[in-house]
Amino acid sequence: MRPGKIVCIGQNYHAHIKELKSEVPTEPVIFLKPSSALIANGEQIVLPPDIGRVDYEGELAIIIGRRTKHVASNEALRYVEAAAVFNDVTARDVQSKARKSGLPWSLAKGMDTFAPMSQPRPVGDIPDLGALTVRTRLNGELRQDGRTADMIFPVEELIAYISKFMVLEPGDVIATGTPEGVGPIKGGDLVEIEIEGVGKLTNKVKG
Repeated sequence: MRPGKIVCIGQNYHAHIKELKSEVPTEPVIFLKPSSALIANGEQIVLPPDIGRVDYEGELAIIIGRRTKHVASNEALRYVEAAAVFNDVTARDVQSKARKSGLPWSLAKGMDTFAPMSQPRPVGDIPDLGALTVRTRLNGELRQDGRTADMIFPVEELIAYISKFMVLEPGDVIATGTPEGVGPIKGGDLVEIEIEGVGKLTNKVKG
């Protein structure tokens, strides 16, 4: 069953903002991926021809368990059912062109296969969503080694903020942003993202 929506957070780690030469946001940066972009562990990330640079972005995702609207941050985690490992695959050249023109990122983020996600794990099995390590390996080489404790806006604040503006329904996914170390992928690459206590996501890249 596909989620009704995938709500993604941009620029939620200070070091990642620095590597993209962006400014620190004063409130969460939100964009959406279509549910049609979702693929599972073991499926292939397919790169469209002549699309330019495409990057991996390892992230923690949470899955909403019940209808959420105008929830306070101190109550927000009660609405979370599960967590998963997520790859916010991004057509970087397409995104950069859109950013320079002041246009949306939807195409850069929402292409088919650009939302790999692991099998969700019940949130009750995870001691602390704010104390997890996000590690990404490309062809076996460690590229990202971040900690959810370094998020600018932690999970509960993201849920509270999003739910002020849009209802979150059961099954909806929130991808909480990526730490530093993003980089390009090409056909034949193997992307492995692991969040200890949550799971592992492995996808080959088809050029």
